[in-house]
Amino acid sequence: MSEARTQPRKRGEGQWGLGYFEPLNPAERAKRDDDGLNVRARIESKYAKGGFRSIDKTDLRSRFRWWGLYTRRQGIPGGATATSEPHELEDEFFMMRIRIPGGQLTTEQLRAVAWAGERFGRDVADVTDRQNVQLHWIRIEDGPRIWETLEPAGLSTQEACGDTPRVMIGCPLAGIDSEELIDATPHLMDTERRYVGDRQFSNLPRKYKTSISGCRQQCAQHEVNDVAFVGVERGGQVGFDLWVGGGLSTNPHFAKRLGAFVEPGLVPEAWAAVTGVFRDYGYRRARNHARLKFLVADWGPERFRTEVEKYLGHSLPDGPAPEPSPTMHRDHVGVFPQKDGRMYVGFAPKAGRIPGHQLRRVADLADGFGRGRVRTTTQQKMVILDVPEERVDDLVAALEGEDLRVRPSAFRKGLVACTGIEFRKPAGTEPKRRAARLSHELEERLPDFAEEIRTGAPAPAPGSRWPTSA
Repeated sequence: MSEARTQPRKRGEGQWGLGYFEPLNPAERAKRDDDGLNVRARIESKYAKGGFRSIDKTDLRSRFRWWGLYTRRQGIPGGATATSEPHELEDEFFMMRIRIPGGQLTTEQLRAVAWAGERFGRDVADVTDRQNVQLHWIRIEDGPRIWETLEPAGLSTQEACGDTPRVMIGCPLAGIDSEELIDATPHLMDTERRYVGDRQFSNLPRKYKTSISGCRQQCAQHEVNDVAFVGVERGGQVGFDLWVGGGLSTNPHFAKRLGAFVEPGLVPEAWAAVTGVFRDYGYRRARNHARLKFLVADWGPERFRTEVEKYLGHSLPDGPAPEPSPTMHRDHVGVFPQKDGRMYVGFAPKAGRIPGHQLRRVADLADGFGRGRVRTTTQQKMVILDVPEERVDDLVAALEGEDLRVRPSAFRKGLVACTGIEFRKPAGTEPKRRAARLSHELEERLPDFAEEIRTGAPAPAPGSRWPTSA
């Protein structure tokens, strides 16, 4: 096809790399007019003092997400969210998402999250499948006080939402698991440190999800991330296999291998190269066609790798594919040995929901039985590290007493549920409540059921093709 034939289609996609910078939808106009990172100053200087009614509507519906804030009106029926105007879905309360890179928490950090949830969020908190913690019922007046508590502890809500690099997930047992290929922690944290909040990547075409892991169980789910680094061994050297273009939602795509081997020290630069290609060539016309998965599907992995190497400034060596995961669910629930001889204890909150006061209790247990280290997983579970073997039974009993199950039923163990309409505007159902009821009902009816099973309770947007019941 000639260049003249293809040019109008490319112009219509709004790709910066082709010279088309004019915004083609309201979200792109909002980002052009002001970087979402700038809204933090207005929240602190104006909105926290003036209250909800003082908030500029574009800030409210768009830029607030760059600091982890979403609005939600409680109590609207699911079907109504599809036909309501934006202002009809908004009230004075927010969901606040706290990014937890690699799911790694100290007990000091966990207590900071617990305090914020108890003090400002009606004691409601959710562990997410991105290893984050979400608080609810947050008022704009309280945002600065929460940041003043989280940030000295080393936590942030920056770019937890929005068209930005979302939290970078990893194996919760990185550096702990005796069977891992490589501890990806330093490479994940270096990439977070260098690029989260970097304005060269604060206006991407759409949300952007990263996985960096050396776990043999592949619990960081490289298949469904926009960019993923998967631990592999090549000729005696351990590094990462590079994948791009994964994503779920209403048009799911599995990520594609680029066939490129990335040395550990090159992970941040390779991440920046992939992200730069997405920024410049991602589709910015239609929001439902803006994820990286669509560009990768159109280009194919060979062309995409070529562009990545151009941005990187040199070629990458070919590398092997990772071995398949030896397990199905990758949840880390139960009691298992660490490579240092201690044990880790993974437990399952009910559909990921764990109140603030229970988070404080988990911090106390991690200090009392371990060394003050806690992890969140991509299956909405939590892990306490560094437990002496002789103290495991006492810790398990204490967790079970909180209904935080170390040895849950197959239904509770395999349960994953989105927040849903209870706190999320686009959703059409209440997955967490339904999931909890479903799990309880199945446990009652099938008390001896022992097969591993996954019970998913997503929150599809009204009008999508997904079912709206668990």
